[in-house]
Amino acid sequence: MAFEIIKKQDKQVFDAISGEMKRQQEGMELIASENYVSKAVLEALGSVFTNKYSEGYPGKRYYGGQQYTDVIESLAIERAKKLFGAEHVNVQPHSGAPANMIAYNAILKPGDTVLGMDLSHGGHLTHGHPLTLSAQIYNFIGYKTGKDGLIDYKELEKMAIKHKPKLILAGFSAYTRQVDYKKFAAIAKKVGAISMFDIAHIAGLIAGKAIENPVPFFDIVTTTTHKTLRGPRGGMIMCKAEFAKAIDKSAFPGFQGGPHMNNIAAKAIAFGEALKPAFKVYAKQVIKNAKILEKELTKRGYKIMFGGTDYHMVLIDVMGSKEVTGKEAERALDEAGITVNKNMIPDDPRSPMDPSGIRVGVQAITSRGMKEKEIKMIVEWIDAIITAHNDKKTLAEIKKDVTKFCKRFPIYPKV
Repeated sequence: MAFEIIKKQDKQVFDAISGEMKRQQEGMELIASENYVSKAVLEALGSVFTNKYSEGYPGKRYYGGQQYTDVIESLAIERAKKLFGAEHVNVQPHSGAPANMIAYNAILKPGDTVLGMDLSHGGHLTHGHPLTLSAQIYNFIGYKTGKDGLIDYKELEKMAIKHKPKLILAGFSAYTRQVDYKKFAAIAKKVGAISMFDIAHIAGLIAGKAIENPVPFFDIVTTTTHKTLRGPRGGMIMCKAEFAKAIDKSAFPGFQGGPHMNNIAAKAIAFGEALKPAFKVYAKQVIKNAKILEKELTKRGYKIMFGGTDYHMVLIDVMGSKEVTGKEAERALDEAGITVNKNMIPDDPRSPMDPSGIRVGVQAITSRGMKEKEIKMIVEWIDAIITAHNDKKTLAEIKKDVTKFCKRFPIYPKV
């Protein structure tokens, strides 16, 4: 990873790449949607497959010269099927949001009703936020968590009976509790709706057998391939066989043109890595680390949304806990070398750009080898940083300690 050719040809780009590598190595990534891919995945992303157009599917391409693209895409599909027990897989979506749009387009008509979780209660932008394209095409109705911070399935069923949705959508950006797959599927079946689960955040935990697999319970499952799955930035759709033709047609030619074959090669490698025993150890450690994070933050007076976590992240009400806004906490933590993202909490009275909460994930630091002992140290820093969020000197001192600590856990050893 010396990037010698880029260094000679384009110094500005080289400096930015070098700076980012230094930032990642010396800092601590706690953004819940980020991770570190393997060197093999990085190599695939920079491979000659980036030169090749391959519109269509294996054995049914529109251009010639496809013998190796067919091998790569078929490998990715078969490995994904094995990982998740899926009947059908499409690995062509460029990312998670396109994967959701492709799925909607396959099964919905403009104006159809969809039940999806409200963004401020842990949902995702593509699950019905009014500023998104999907919300301009389809009629999204948002369900929320109850007073106990959990999904109220009785209320969800009432809403489904009342609104008669074509699609009931599970899947979240910040909600942290285990979903009752059977109840979701039963509610959808009762009202004649299609069931869909966006597992973008938890795909790696499922692949690593750390939590139950929802694929057998839902008609359609979409995901990103990065986050906890630790692959390249991309998307994927899994579905029951009856939806296969519609999904594939919606992906191409309905929504996308040529697939990014370098990215699909990287997906194939990542899926292969996730099939190995070491990935199961990693996935289980992610959950252990997240539970320690929850426990240690709670001990220090932080209010954890949804009553805790069953996944890789926690959503913290820093405004309600420490009278510090999410924006202030994000900025202070960043100055001290710890990266998180500000995030709205349920029914947040503040704005999305200056909300009450922050979202903290442990999957990336777990990839670096950090365990329970290290999580306790990290919580001490987080608390000290938020407490002294306006004290530049204190933040600078903590950053020195964070940098020294992070060097003990190299992202890419011997690089």
